[in-house]
Amino acid sequence: MTAADSTAASTAERTAAACAEISRLDAGGVSTDRAQLVKVSSDWSRMSPVLQEKVPAGRYVADAVVRPTRPEQVAQILAVAYRHDVPVTPRGAGTGNYGQATPFDGGILLDLRGLDSFGLTADGTLRAGAGARMTTVDKAIRAQGRDIWMYPSTKSSTLGGFIGGGSAGTGTIEHRTTSDGYVVSATVAPMDGSGETFTVSGDDLTPYVHTYGVTGILVEVEVRTDPVRDWTAVYTAFDTYGELVSVHRRLTGLSVLPRLASADEPALVPTLTASVELDPARFSLRVIAESSTVEELRTLVTEGGGDVVAVLDDYGETDRLSGMSYNHPVWFLQRAHPERNLFHMETSGVPLWDRPDDVREVYEGPVHLHLELFQHGPGAMVVAEYRGEQALLDGIPRFDALGVGVHSPHQWYVDRNVELAIETAKRTDPKGLLNPGKLSAAPPVDTRLNMGVR
Repeated sequence: MTAADSTAASTAERTAAACAEISRLDAGGVSTDRAQLVKVSSDWSRMSPVLQEKVPAGRYVADAVVRPTRPEQVAQILAVAYRHDVPVTPRGAGTGNYGQATPFDGGILLDLRGLDSFGLTADGTLRAGAGARMTTVDKAIRAQGRDIWMYPSTKSSTLGGFIGGGSAGTGTIEHRTTSDGYVVSATVAPMDGSGETFTVSGDDLTPYVHTYGVTGILVEVEVRTDPVRDWTAVYTAFDTYGELVSVHRRLTGLSVLPRLASADEPALVPTLTASVELDPARFSLRVIAESSTVEELRTLVTEGGGDVVAVLDDYGETDRLSGMSYNHPVWFLQRAHPERNLFHMETSGVPLWDRPDDVREVYEGPVHLHLELFQHGPGAMVVAEYRGEQALLDGIPRFDALGVGVHSPHQWYVDRNVELAIETAKRTDPKGLLNPGKLSAAPPVDTRLNMGVR
């Protein structure tokens, strides 16, 4: 296809021509099945009533899905797409919540799940294809005596998706976020027509972490692991928020940092997917504790006025606790009460511990809090009933006034290291074909991220 032909043809026509070439090159499986396209063109942005209005399933649909199964195929696919001026949107397992993988301009949806090989290096790091599932990886490397540093609350996510679009999760208390040394190196495929890949490490990783693939496609990643530990799932309960907080804020004093510490007020407790019976009238605190610290934790809970409800040594039970962390309790509440049309805001800061009533006043009630523990203090999903996007956004300056950091999960724009990403994309994506619509120097919505991450 000539440059003139490329300009005149529609995106669908250019995509068809590119996919025909990809098939001839045996560079990946191609599908144009409509049901499949609709499915892979959406993610879990359904959790946001704002995004339900803006990016409902079926509104933005790719023209084709391409599934590479070998690392070298990614660079081939991008070279063909570059020649045909075809947009390419990368996708892992589709567990993101912000519409990051929505193909706004159609084109190719690049399904990376086929890049699922992985293994430990001689240095004990994990090297894996972008499509490797965290559940599979974790099980395999634990059998070899290693723990992955961190994984998201949706453990079925892919490793590349977590690094490209995620941030924190189980392991964050000790290891902070995906931007804090978690990634050792990455192999990246640029959209520059070269048909090649390059490897980045150290500070050079920054424009490729949590930037949704706008600077290049993550093909393979290397991440840090620790020597394996015995982890225990501990359920505790408290009569008051103050009692719960008195323990939550002391958990970083355990002799080994916990892997996770999630808490909910009574309104959220009945919908949790716990394996033990929880009292719906009490505050629930759930901790993934290193086994040798369980008695320390028990003492903290007792001194704080709470009760230890259950101590479960089965590692699978710690996965269950991960599945009740971060925004998952919000989804459980939404699922149980669809009539309430609930939303949440991601927040952090000591006022979440010390001034919960003032935090709840940010939105018209009822307002609920789900707590997490970070290395630098508490985080929370602040849950309230949706009364329009403007009412939601009006809460942000109120959080600011309280000294509470905030991030809105109701927008799809790259919100970290934006200037660096824009400068990088000038080299790695000069035509602006990678995940269009996600990178902007002046997005039309509030994209602040002042929650202690970089």
